[in-house]
Amino acid sequence: MNVVVTVEYRFDRTPDGKVWTQTTFPYSFWTRYLQVFDRVRVVARVRDVPNVPSDWKQANGEGVDFAAIPYYIGPWQYLLKAWQVQRSARNAVKPNDAVILRVGSTIASPIQSMLHKAGRPYAVEVVADPYDVFAPGSVKHPLRPFFRWSSPRRLRRHCREAAAAAYVTKNALQQRYPCANFSVGVSDVDIPERTLVSSPRVPRQEGTFNLVFVGTLAQLYKAPDVLIDAVGACVQEGLDLKLTLIGDGKHRSELEARAKSLGIEERVSFLGQLSGGDAVMAQLDRADLFVLPSHQEGLPRAMVEAMARALPCIGSTVGGIPELLPPEDMVPPGNVTALATKIRQVITEPARMAKMSAGNLETAKEYRDEILEKQRIEFYRHVREITEVWLRQKK
Repeated sequence: MNVVVTVEYRFDRTPDGKVWTQTTFPYSFWTRYLQVFDRVRVVARVRDVPNVPSDWKQANGEGVDFAAIPYYIGPWQYLLKAWQVQRSARNAVKPNDAVILRVGSTIASPIQSMLHKAGRPYAVEVVADPYDVFAPGSVKHPLRPFFRWSSPRRLRRHCREAAAAAYVTKNALQQRYPCANFSVGVSDVDIPERTLVSSPRVPRQEGTFNLVFVGTLAQLYKAPDVLIDAVGACVQEGLDLKLTLIGDGKHRSELEARAKSLGIEERVSFLGQLSGGDAVMAQLDRADLFVLPSHQEGLPRAMVEAMARALPCIGSTVGGIPELLPPEDMVPPGNVTALATKIRQVITEPARMAKMSAGNLETAKEYRDEILEKQRIEFYRHVREITEVWLRQKK
């Protein structure tokens, strides 16, 4: 049996038919479905390009192909292509396919509607909370309040009507978007054994403290603006800090201007998007503290990867972050003063940083491949079984 998986992500395709991604959703990600299904058809936005940088990763391959959705960016472009997008999404599902929708997702909606009307079972993988995605400060768009009202309602319906659900959190997303049928809480973060360090860190006692942030700058979901403001406040108080931001997007130039306006442009480095886990890992190893003050999260992959390097972490009290960090290592989202205070408290207490390092490393071990794989396979098998039952009943 084949499985169709929707994903709210953009890929590039070269003339040889190969589909590429810079970092997220490479071929190795999709092979997890092949442990239960015969083939995977990924439904996603795909842009045709003459070539891609040499360090990009191939996303398709043996057993994994793509059903290309017309390429668009943002709601206005979507509106211009809505009919074509919806038709392409529905046409990607064949009569005997199992279907897994990664939600919330604009691409998943027309497929969900079609399947529900037909009484056909489908599963969801819930990876984000749209209520937090469209929180004030997270997205700059005139329709943000409307999206914050409509998107959670749609996601609740998708989950309520699903025959099975997998959540990337243990509890957070389940509480807001429940599925009355089969459900599991299993992260889509993979921590290979080789990326786990063998022991906690010995914290820096003096000198310049290096902070690191990993996340998109295409939107302000991860609150890099809040972090820059907090670092500015800390430097003004006399703390010797440097901040490295890994990630890229349309807000980069305004964030660079923000750092300059605070007089800390020499202390803030924008590295852009780094390809490959080793390049990011090297930056994590150079840092003293990982900070992710997000407005919204499912379960942040970047934070788990930082914890695997035994890096002390500060996060916000949203999504799945409270499942990773103790209360004393979190701050309310959007609160510059609270974040600056927390940074100051942490870096001035080496014993606390040592405790954070040890605790984070132990937490990261819970996200090793061999542990999560069993839960995922259980979910995939259930999805296959309910689809097979439905197909037999239909005959």
